[in-house]
Amino acid sequence: MRSSLASIALVFGLIFAMSQVGVSFSPDPSNVLNVLPSTGLQVGFYNGRCPNKYVDIQTFIEEEVEKQFRYDPTLLPAFLRLQFHDCFVNGCDASITIEGSTTERTAPANAGVRDFDFIDRLKVKVEEICPDTVSCADIIAIATTTVFKLAGGQDYQVHTGRRDGLRSVKEDVKLPSPSMSVSWSFEFFQAKGFTLEEMVTLLGCHTVGIAHCALFQNRLYYGNTEYDPLMDNSLRQKLLYTCPQYQNSTNVAFLDQSVDYTFKDEYDNYYFQQILKQRGVLPIDQAIARDPSTVGTVVKFANSLSTFNAKLAEALLKLQAVDVLTGYNGNIRKVCSKFN
Repeated sequence: MRSSLASIALVFGLIFAMSQVGVSFSPDPSNVLNVLPSTGLQVGFYNGRCPNKYVDIQTFIEEEVEKQFRYDPTLLPAFLRLQFHDCFVNGCDASITIEGSTTERTAPANAGVRDFDFIDRLKVKVEEICPDTVSCADIIAIATTTVFKLAGGQDYQVHTGRRDGLRSVKEDVKLPSPSMSVSWSFEFFQAKGFTLEEMVTLLGCHTVGIAHCALFQNRLYYGNTEYDPLMDNSLRQKLLYTCPQYQNSTNVAFLDQSVDYTFKDEYDNYYFQQILKQRGVLPIDQAIARDPSTVGTVVKFANSLSTFNAKLAEALLKLQAVDVLTGYNGNIRKVCSKFN
């Protein structure tokens, strides 16, 4: 299923971090662990917690997200990016949703993060039927899991019980650059508990992403230190047209170059197949297909969509447990974009 939508969400920074949490994952959602060890998160955390004990608030959120996704499939890359940018900075605590001139939202790296208004509208609806109960951090996690599954991703049960953070400062936003080498990128992952395979897995989210010219333009033109003579020539010619030299172009390119002019609203493994053909757009994308430490994983995922889907679901579950606040830590915001 592909949709020719002009509005496309930028996903270039889906490089994730994680605290040390051991997760046993099974592709069968009925067998997934009900509680993530040492985090306090669990499946069905909100069961029976609303004033009306019969309200299934998680299902309500999922249905609202599905309605929005059917209207705007770009919700898929938008929430993947939002989830990462929230979790990578001080954990999955919805700190990125706070408005203000000095908050995380104002950091340059978060310039393309979107759908805050949708989160606020959804929170209003949630408060009407289940007040002072559901965190904004959990709304983000439920929404991300929902769009992932709607787009054909591996089904897995989202764990809930997060609390919202009390801090949001733009200086805290330090995100990996897409121009980093494999070894440099892995330093970020390893510091947060991810393996090298998980890094490659999460970069596979670029299968539904795009990037602005500024992030890869130097790879196209001879004389730049980032010039890539090994890039597929047909791709180079296409990108030269998209990103003219010496122009501050706002144009974008799909990170999966099996796509031409239509937006992808489903998961596949074409991204991995393309980078093996020297058709990677971002430096880090092409680097993982050339580095001896990662190319084996790229080949594995290029040859098996089912393997990639299962590994990605496991990695997303792990991402959503990054430095979470539970119990009496943090609070439950009344409005996602404002502190109480």
